[in-house]
Amino acid sequence: MSKKILRNVGIIGTGSYAPEKILTNKDLEKIMDTSDEWITSRTGIKERRIAREDEATSDISYEAAKIALEDAKVKPEELDLIIVSSVTPDMAFPATACLVQDRLKAKKAGAFDLEAGCSGFVYALSVGWQFVATGVYDKVLVIGAEVLSKIVNWEDRNTAVLFGDGAGAAVLAPVDEPGILSCELGSRGDGGELLKMEAGGSRLPASIDTVKEKKHTIYMAGNEVYKFAVRIMGEASLRVIEKAGLKKEDVDFLIPHQANIRIIDSARKRLGLPEDRVYVNLDKYGNTSSASVAIALDEAAKNGKIKKGDNLVLVAFGAGLTWAAVALRWVKE
Repeated sequence: MSKKILRNVGIIGTGSYAPEKILTNKDLEKIMDTSDEWITSRTGIKERRIAREDEATSDISYEAAKIALEDAKVKPEELDLIIVSSVTPDMAFPATACLVQDRLKAKKAGAFDLEAGCSGFVYALSVGWQFVATGVYDKVLVIGAEVLSKIVNWEDRNTAVLFGDGAGAAVLAPVDEPGILSCELGSRGDGGELLKMEAGGSRLPASIDTVKEKKHTIYMAGNEVYKFAVRIMGEASLRVIEKAGLKKEDVDFLIPHQANIRIIDSARKRLGLPEDRVYVNLDKYGNTSSASVAIALDEAAKNGKIKKGDNLVLVAFGAGLTWAAVALRWVKE
């Protein structure tokens, strides 16, 4: 993208939603060979939310979107575009974003899905920014949402304990002062085999064998993904800060992907931030993939952790392998 940004773009509203059902580490002890101490010490996760059987990604996206629109004081019919990031869409097609558009009655909005693993919301934020900055659209709704509990292999204790369900949303619009300052998007496709759901697409269509072999569930080479994440979260954060014309000392708050407390701590230390300037909620939700940064951003805003004028870094990594970071100035009161 040209470095000549035509308009300042800011996040003018946020929202999030988590299903009611809570699955604790103690609950998992009853169904698999694990323990609260084992999970907590290695990940920082204590519990996660689980969607109802009749609750899909479009449903929780809609709930988060309603809250974000109300927070932004934007009516659905004012929206120009809806982007939904998810690895657990309602179905292959139509896009989950189209289902949300219909449910909101956002009649003039275009809609599409974006899939970049756990980096998805930050990717989608970067895409939405371009539409508003260039004057193509005025109001863009960006959603990250997942129902990962429906694609977890509950017999694999190494992955089943990590993931949860939830949705977060943000509304982008033109603002007077600089809001979003820079983005950093990256991928390393040679690491695609490390984190995947193998079947269900054109490579391995659904069959009796793919179901029996649990190829419709999450596979992750945990150690390799962990090593990648520890390195890239810090590197991406530093690059996006430099692109924004800032120094790491200028960063007021870090909102990282909520995958593992040790990964978060590594990124925090690279930026030289104290613990109270990093938002952490993975103890309550686990890894919600595309929804992770979106939920954390909404909670940080609603809990008063961030204030107008603060410089924020949003950063994530995910399947692909991908990474994404955004530097922004918070424009809401």
